[in-house]
Amino acid sequence: PGGSVDPRDARGTDGAGPTSGEWAQRLGTDEASARSIVSAAVRETFEESGVLLAGPDPESVVADTTGDDWEADRAALVARELSFADFLDRRGLVLRGDLLGAWARWITPEFETRRYDTYFFVAALPVGQRTRNASTEADRTVWVRPAEAAAGYDRGELLMMPPTIATLRGLAPYATVADTLAAAAGRDLTPVIARARLDDDGRIELSWPGHDEFTKRIDPA
Repeated sequence: PGGSVDPRDARGTDGAGPTSGEWAQRLGTDEASARSIVSAAVRETFEESGVLLAGPDPESVVADTTGDDWEADRAALVARELSFADFLDRRGLVLRGDLLGAWARWITPEFETRRYDTYFFVAALPVGQRTRNASTEADRTVWVRPAEAAAGYDRGELLMMPPTIATLRGLAPYATVADTLAAAAGRDLTPVIARARLDDDGRIELSWPGHDEFTKRIDPA
């Protein structure tokens, strides 16, 4: 799941886990932006997969998000008729930011017309909840191990952008979800930004620092 920050996401409280200040330090941004990013990550996950990282208190997580009332709230969030902060307040829920692990950060190259500053997070599916394709944005919904998805990319069966396949390759060495979440705390969140330069043959070389497999050389038009 993924998407953009809703300006109202900054209204979210710290919830459980790291404070806005601690998230700001981890994400390399200011407190308001950090609060927005974490709230957006939890909100988008609920909007697109029905998985909600929130609970009645800092020690619990909602066990079931099925039912017409939950679906009505999810649809209202998608339509921006309801802010995530109001949704949590109305249901008496605490955002469980402590269940998220920041994994990577990619920024669209400077030469792109539309640019995005994107953070990637990892989280465990809460016990009792069931994920599904709740949006119109997914091509398909399947359970697959990171290494298997990366192998599908290598065989040309799955198309992915560099940040996606790089994230999958980074996840592949970890045998369990617990191992992955533990590793998240030590991940380098230095932004990965593509670079473009002219090589000695007059071609444009497009590269992503630290990710040599994506280097491309393009003949200028």
